[in-house]
Amino acid sequence: MTETTFQCGLEAVLAILGGKWKPLIVYHLAGGSKRTGQLRRLVTNVSEKMLIQHLKELTDDGVIRRIDFQKVPPHVEYELTDFGRSLTCLLAPLCEWGTLHSDKVAAIVKKREQPAKVA
Repeated sequence: MTETTFQCGLEAVLAILGGKWKPLIVYHLAGGSKRTGQLRRLVTNVSEKMLIQHLKELTDDGVIRRIDFQKVPPHVEYELTDFGRSLTCLLAPLCEWGTLHSDKVAAIVKKREQPAKVA
């Protein structure tokens, strides 16, 4: 097996939080444990398939913990591990940056979504 090396710390972060939805899942779990349905409502526009896939990957990576209460009907919650809580320190400045620049980012996203003009 080859050893994984990262050229910079950001590569290591992206190896864990890469993907559109993982940072949002971690962000929402920072406020406490959540059930799958709660996360589905909080992480808007995520498909059921992607939510479940990202929850499994984050669990496998040790970022979150899946708690199965062994009840009928099923009751499962997710919460951050200590390793996962350490990532929330990274997300706070990103949230601040996003809030500060939300108008500019919205304009960029809108521009991207416009169809290309034919010359």
